[in-house]
Amino acid sequence: MKVQTFSFTAGGWSAEPDGALDSERTLVVLFGASNLIDRPAPVQRVIDAFPRSRIMGCSSSGEIHGTRILDDSLAVAVAKFDRVALRLAAAQISADGDSFSAGKEIARQLNAKELRAVLVLSDGLKVNGSELVRGVNSLLPETVTVTGGLAGDGDRFARTWVIAERRLTPGYVAAVGFYGDAVRVGHGSKGGWDAFGVERLVTRSRGNVLYELDGKPALQLYKEYLGERASGLPATGLLFPLTLRSARDDDKRLVRTILAVDEANQSMTFAGDIPQGYYAQLMHANFDRLIQGAGEAAQSIRSAAGGSAPLSIAISCVGRRLVLGERAEEETEATLEVLPPDTRQIGFYSYGEISPYASGHCDLHNQTMTLTTLSEA
Repeated sequence: MKVQTFSFTAGGWSAEPDGALDSERTLVVLFGASNLIDRPAPVQRVIDAFPRSRIMGCSSSGEIHGTRILDDSLAVAVAKFDRVALRLAAAQISADGDSFSAGKEIARQLNAKELRAVLVLSDGLKVNGSELVRGVNSLLPETVTVTGGLAGDGDRFARTWVIAERRLTPGYVAAVGFYGDAVRVGHGSKGGWDAFGVERLVTRSRGNVLYELDGKPALQLYKEYLGERASGLPATGLLFPLTLRSARDDDKRLVRTILAVDEANQSMTFAGDIPQGYYAQLMHANFDRLIQGAGEAAQSIRSAAGGSAPLSIAISCVGRRLVLGERAEEETEATLEVLPPDTRQIGFYSYGEISPYASGHCDLHNQTMTLTTLSEA
């Protein structure tokens, strides 16, 4: 397996796009600014350089190249496999109700006896991430590792794009399947946030829209916690996500991030489901634990890399970046400090991360650092 990574910024290319690795067994992954949909020339240059390769990518709330975090840029990884077959899939998402069927359609297009792993990238605004992964899980067995993320748009929440059929397109989910026993995929997903305040019962919700907690308007309660920061919603909501569990004695917790607020209905829309009957609690950041969490995500997959992890795809939540500020690169450094020394890394800041909680079927996560490593036996 041969891997090349490079980036494009206002200063130009860190390395010229070179089609020397182009082949039907080559995966090209791109993460870039949301405004590249208006000026796609850099993306198109990469696409044109790799006419036979499988190309996928999405918009970002910050691009990761190595340990660096960039804005208004393009981060690219090219991975040429020797024995791993690759197949692309895509499905349109026109409304939240399409998310389950889109995930199921992706799984249908990719499902085969030799399928070992899937990397999914989705529109970050029109999708219900929980329904998307539920659709994927409905057809794929637990033995297929599914990871990925939801496209970002900084703290603007205005538009996102995904590469589908070699074009930058809003409202799509795209995926690549990896086939054959030669592929080695590692995955890890960790947070580092601390829960605080009262744990409340979700008394009214529908899908990813939360209406009431403990019988009270959800947005009203949330604003009481945020105080003066409430005027900056939904962006300031990234600093205070919700943690969910099905029962007070359930150790499995999932985190959800706000995408939008509805003042008229006093409701909040999240990146994934907020099931009625679950328990919800606010979370806040602990700088050192966020960085530690990134390192733990890498540690959890180091053994799966078999001593070698040529490519690491890092997908971290935009909320983590907003909290960490100038310290954000410490989490990208923490991952590479743990992974094998030959690892090349690209990634992006997202509106949601997709990964198994520990093993088995995938879940939608928010506010995590999620890593996927790709190597070949």
